[in-house]
Amino acid sequence: MKFMTKKLTAALLAAALGISGTACSAGGASGKQTVYVIMMVENGAFVDMKDGFIQELRDKGHTEDKLNIVYKCAQGDATNLTTIVQEAISANPAAIATVGTPASQAVVGMDSGIPDFFISVGDPVSAGLISDMDAAPDKNATGTSNYIPIQDIFEFAAEFTPDVKSYGILYNTGEVNAVSTAQNAMKYLDEAGISYVERTVTAAGEVQTAAESLMGQVDAIYVPNDSIIQTAMPLVAQTARENGVPVYGSSAVMVRSGAFATKAISDTKIGAITADKCIEFLEGKAVADIPAEVVPADDVVVNQDAADALGISIPADMNAEIVHDSND
Repeated sequence: MKFMTKKLTAALLAAALGISGTACSAGGASGKQTVYVIMMVENGAFVDMKDGFIQELRDKGHTEDKLNIVYKCAQGDATNLTTIVQEAISANPAAIATVGTPASQAVVGMDSGIPDFFISVGDPVSAGLISDMDAAPDKNATGTSNYIPIQDIFEFAAEFTPDVKSYGILYNTGEVNAVSTAQNAMKYLDEAGISYVERTVTAAGEVQTAAESLMGQVDAIYVPNDSIIQTAMPLVAQTARENGVPVYGSSAVMVRSGAFATKAISDTKIGAITADKCIEFLEGKAVADIPAEVVPADDVVVNQDAADALGISIPADMNAEIVHDSND
């Protein structure tokens, strides 16, 4: 029921904002500007980011009578993503907003002259979206990076589950942000003298097998900011709970989907911050004058259902958002 309610809410928001699947020009017969919003795969976090982006545009005066918003999702298909990006560029919108790394790389890689506003890219430099996060944007792209506080996550993990001696690091090798975060996690664990077992996947169909292979080898699992694993989190969480293994994630949506806990940025908030940058451009500012931004993580989220299943107590004085499985 919660899932159906969320889908209905998203549909109503789309209708209110004039979102369309039909390509529109930057300044067509209606006189409206157009912004495309593109993502590789729909998952809870990405949808929240997209909704946060769109709602912020509207809240700041870029309402349906002034702006066409065209939303497209590639449904996890790389070929489809390329086609969508090509169609978007052909429509000559004022700007394109991209959620996550794959979609952002696809747009910037086209070098079309249409600015890209990337939302929640873990490592924009490694992804080729910008040369230096501390310098002016130089590839006609700017936006937000979701900083993953590796040390904070493992430190509060040690408070919740002090007996953990070995972690499983589960991630998709096809996403540069996931690889970068996984490498940072392994570096931290090396320095802390904590052992780990690395498991990688290249497609969603491999996730459950990879998670099952960790059981009996590790005391806990850490999952980086990875859209493939995030989408399959209910499977990972179920496998881990059945074996008494807590899963620490990198987004609030992972926790709502069954992971035990994380410290992360609000997905809606990071979408809104990126929208503010797009608004600056729509109102006349050059992309090169709109700095990209690393958004710090400041929200601790804990899943009560996972805690109950694992027999973990949540301290009463912990300033955390307590959630339950989203499929309850």
